[in-house]
Amino acid sequence: MRTMGDPASAEALAAFRPGARVYIQGAGGEPLALRGMLAAAPAALAEVNLTSCMLPGINEFDYAALNPTARLTTFMLPAALRASFVEGRVRVRPMPYSQIAAALAEEIFDLAIFQVTPPDAEGWCGFGPCADFAGLVFPHAKRRLAFVNPDVPWVSRGPRVRREDIDIAIDAPGAFITASPEAPSTERAAIAALVASHVPDGAALQTGIGGAPAAALGCLKDHRGLIVRSGLVTEGYRHLALAGALADAADHITGLAMGSTDFMGWAANAFTFADALTTHGAAGLAGTPCFTAINSALEVDLFGQVNVEWRDGRLVGGLGGAPDFARAARRSQGGRSILALPATAKGGRVSRIVPRLTTPTISLSRDDADLIITEHGAADLRGADIQTRARRLIAIAAPDQQEGLDRAWREMGPF
Repeated sequence: MRTMGDPASAEALAAFRPGARVYIQGAGGEPLALRGMLAAAPAALAEVNLTSCMLPGINEFDYAALNPTARLTTFMLPAALRASFVEGRVRVRPMPYSQIAAALAEEIFDLAIFQVTPPDAEGWCGFGPCADFAGLVFPHAKRRLAFVNPDVPWVSRGPRVRREDIDIAIDAPGAFITASPEAPSTERAAIAALVASHVPDGAALQTGIGGAPAAALGCLKDHRGLIVRSGLVTEGYRHLALAGALADAADHITGLAMGSTDFMGWAANAFTFADALTTHGAAGLAGTPCFTAINSALEVDLFGQVNVEWRDGRLVGGLGGAPDFARAARRSQGGRSILALPATAKGGRVSRIVPRLTTPTISLSRDDADLIITEHGAADLRGADIQTRARRLIAIAAPDQQEGLDRAWREMGPF
């Protein structure tokens, strides 16, 4: 194994050859040092095919923009990739997280790039609190490049690799990707309280990306016996642990932690970190009693169809884990699939409860959510007929939007 310093960097750049298929670890595992290395040597990316699961709001660096012949395949669309997407340098594969994991586990990359911790006394390196795909890709890659960052927290229960199996190692101490928690708005606080009222004690809990699911955690402190089964954990889970809401004897499982540096260090020892085949696997989750999925959406129509990908006719995200978790919750004994979202957008001018989705695709079908919750109430769609579903959804829209929704619904019918 080549080790630290400029020779290793030169060897790493030489591995980017025309036609090469290169994987870059995403989410919190994206090595920040890689950005600078490639920005300083953009010619290395000529005719290189990159693949990475880049998350909106987390991975906001456009590798495809560094070289006009580089191509990047991803599964969601962070805002920073928009220009390259329009110009055809970025390709988006619309797949839920479980299918991304299955696809990446079968692909063989010429070069795979990771961020790892320094080796322990027995020669093991860890991936830190980012286990979604790294352990699936590493075994099959032809060559492995690792940025070794001693500041990344060592995960006590998670995937790890032998130092001797890393082909090129570059010493890269310093910052890694973190996130600052947002204070919930008044509307999200109201949503969170309603969501919490539908989460029973002892639930196996999953929360997705978005302000509403994150805020819901703050209203669960008085619950007891909660078990974590989430693809992502954020700062609110530490507050639940400190409040005694999490089950003491349970094995709390996640794939990613995202928050402050301090939180990431705490999470590294508080959770078992597993790959996305485990955290998003339908069979395991559906067999978990009382699996409760809390996710968000951009729009819901009066049929209960959900948009999580499009805003104003433009692709702004991806499916993520929402389909996996929603469908598993529907199959779990005592489980619930909850979608939480503010009733309006753009300062209250636009309703997020709409008569009918006009997006190019539907992200979640009308039977993927049990409960739709806004700050104005909860619409229980379980077993409801078409007309009842519409009435319940209109009732949780913003009051000044309800008359227009009701009129639009009557104009669409009868069915």
